[in-house]
Amino acid sequence: MLIVGGSFGLREFSQIRYDAVKIKIDPELEKKLKENKVSLESEYEKIKDSTFDDWKNIRGPRPWEDADLLQGRNPEILKTKTT
Repeated sequence: MLIVGGSFGLREFSQIRYDAVKIKIDPELEKKLKENKVSLESEYEKIKDSTFDDWKNIRGPRPWEDADLLQGRNPEILKTKTT
């Protein structure tokens, strides 16, 4: 009885998957999505000539630190204040 009942349950769950594929999205939204094609190559072309020589790596605050206090602070000052 478990095998027969399981087969009916499996059929119902499989049918849900096929019914979900039939759902149509709004035609205007679909048209808008097709117009805005963004590819990895197009994004690479935008940033390939950028210079990152003046890049400054700033770590985010830890959960126990105050984020407003750390904004724009020098890391050397933070080391002396936390120790």
